[in-house]
Amino acid sequence: MNSPTLIILSVALPIPINRLFDYLPPKNYPLSQLQIGLRIKVPFGKNTKTGLILELNHNSNIESRKLKHAETVIDRTPLLTNQDLQLLYWAHTYYHHPIGDVFMSAFPTRLRKGQPGELKQVPYFQLTTTGKTIKTQKLHKAPKQLALLQYFKAQASAQSHANIAAHFKLWRPALKALLTKNLIEETSKPSLPVKQLTKQTPLQANTQQQQAIDTITAHLDKFTVYLLEGVTGSGKTEVYLQIIEKVLANKLQILVLLPEITLTPQLEARFKQRFSVAIETYHSKHNETQRQNAWLNMQKNNSAILLGTRSALLTPIPKLGLIILDEEHDSSFKQQEGFRFSARDIAIVRAKMLNIPIVLGSATPSLESLYNVAQKRYQLLRLPKRAGNASPPHLALLDIRNQKLQEGLSPALIQEIKNTLAKKEQVLLFLNRRGFAPTLICHGCGWVAQCPRCDSNLVVHYQQQKIRCHHCSSEQTLPKQCPACKAYELKPLGLGTERVENVLRSLFPEHATVRLDRDSTQRKGALEQYLDAINQGKIDIILGTQMLAKGHHFPNVTLVVLLDADSGLFSIDYHAPERLAQLVTQVAGRAGRADKKGRVIMQTRQPEHPLLNTLIYHGYQAFAQAALAEREEAELPPYSYQALLRAHAHDQHIPLDFLNAVIAIIDQYNRYDVLILGPVAAPMAKRIGQFRFQLLLQHKQRKYLHGLLKELLPHISKLKQARKVRWSLDIDPLDLY
Repeated sequence: MNSPTLIILSVALPIPINRLFDYLPPKNYPLSQLQIGLRIKVPFGKNTKTGLILELNHNSNIESRKLKHAETVIDRTPLLTNQDLQLLYWAHTYYHHPIGDVFMSAFPTRLRKGQPGELKQVPYFQLTTTGKTIKTQKLHKAPKQLALLQYFKAQASAQSHANIAAHFKLWRPALKALLTKNLIEETSKPSLPVKQLTKQTPLQANTQQQQAIDTITAHLDKFTVYLLEGVTGSGKTEVYLQIIEKVLANKLQILVLLPEITLTPQLEARFKQRFSVAIETYHSKHNETQRQNAWLNMQKNNSAILLGTRSALLTPIPKLGLIILDEEHDSSFKQQEGFRFSARDIAIVRAKMLNIPIVLGSATPSLESLYNVAQKRYQLLRLPKRAGNASPPHLALLDIRNQKLQEGLSPALIQEIKNTLAKKEQVLLFLNRRGFAPTLICHGCGWVAQCPRCDSNLVVHYQQQKIRCHHCSSEQTLPKQCPACKAYELKPLGLGTERVENVLRSLFPEHATVRLDRDSTQRKGALEQYLDAINQGKIDIILGTQMLAKGHHFPNVTLVVLLDADSGLFSIDYHAPERLAQLVTQVAGRAGRADKKGRVIMQTRQPEHPLLNTLIYHGYQAFAQAALAEREEAELPPYSYQALLRAHAHDQHIPLDFLNAVIAIIDQYNRYDVLILGPVAAPMAKRIGQFRFQLLLQHKQRKYLHGLLKELLPHISKLKQARKVRWSLDIDPLDLY
């Protein structure tokens, strides 16, 4: 029996077990200082783990003499507020994910590892008195030092490593030399007083923009979900900026979530041009120190605006007054590994808990959001016209059946590109397939290069002389000889961006071409340099993958080409038509965003396909209404709710046995008549050497589906088959692969 004066700490640990672990306080620790929400280091097995105190109790199911003492309490005061903890409890309950994983995911990596919750001082540099007065000809033999010195002379305040790196390559030796020569000195971060919130005058809003701004700013003190549906180029960002200004005037903070890292630098630049407040960015391209500093600056209310990807969602923001989620339809907002949460859905719950507005922006809203508008849960605000003088682009299908193609380019398309370039305008070509070719085949015997670990073909990367799997990243040297028949007849089959780039360079040698995909933009700062070159008119032809589809503003692009509009028409996933329609509309939106008229050409072998024709002649709205009607008839989300149980193992019989055992348990508890589909092999049955099977659960009412899951999960973890497989639960799955 535990003593009533005894304090027992119930701690959440980042492990895949859905329970709290009881510990005694550290020896000699003042018990009056213990609080819920403090990070703590505890012994766990042979190791030490960092966890979070979630309960202070007087009793435990384990005898107190058997309980271990915690090692140290890391924080003096909790880094998370009670509202932060409440949100994490909701996420843990809704997604049925292990409690420790959920709570520790709120912290950046360094804080998860138990590092102190202190801001790391970033070094800043400024000119010395000597540096201000030195004659520049003294550095004529050191051009990099001279360029860096002149950069400092042009700045009004001290500069950080990040500021310098944004303007110079290989700048460290030059900076070190200037420090040695006493021309530059290290200093602390400059703290400039904020005299006014904005540096620039807002743009003149058109009628629809002003209506959206007025509607939202009139109700900043209460929870409402606003769906801002604006055609591409309609000025959604300007609407965001003007609403943010009103929120900043109330001395509140703002969270802006974006789907892709590639969009963050551009939006950050625009925000910094407009506002004089401290702005933080948070995404996976930052190092651990940068992420911790951004997190802590928001947590301590040192900064006013946070721009980030879904990983920024759970950052503690004590004076949060507004959440904006741009490109709300984007599947990047759904975490696909580990804690499989939807950033959009948790952001809405967070806004509701705080009683603040949330704005969901998109040119192509998700079917779920349009359904919620119809159900009066969201308020729809429309921006139907492009901002300024820009007019919507003209869309056309180009039938390429029986056409002789040059690496995917039809004769009519080549002529259209020539005509556009002749007018000194830019062309953007879209192909969502990187590499040289998706398949390597033997012309002699039909052998195909396949990944030994996945049910997929190896992709040819010609420049690197590799064949690579895009699912498990395994790669081999590009073979010269067929391993099956020994013939030298290996041919690349199909199109990738690398292959199209080659033909564009040969067809238009006098014009600058750039390829933007994950392979060409790996080097830090490469994407920003390419985007700058495009906007400065140094690039004539832009070729890229999905990273070009959204957010980018290229005023001189007047022709946009979808080289393969058919790629998403025949998927087995019911989400595929929606994604294709969104992609086509978003890519088309890159054309004619300034004064010049834009045109969009979609090459297709399916010119009569109803989806393509609906988009061309009636637009995304008409497609969405037809798609929702189909979903309703088939009783698919958003007219029902789903949970996907995935299992994988090295032996294909083990996951199947496990899922059949799960069905046996469901049969005992399924008083809600939840629909059970499966078990079946995943669409990609083998991946990274693992055989994958899945079980889909569906019900028209969310509470009945979750009621079954709540009863089911404790029994699943006790199954003997569960020890032999890796399994996961995905609530509201977006990807059935």
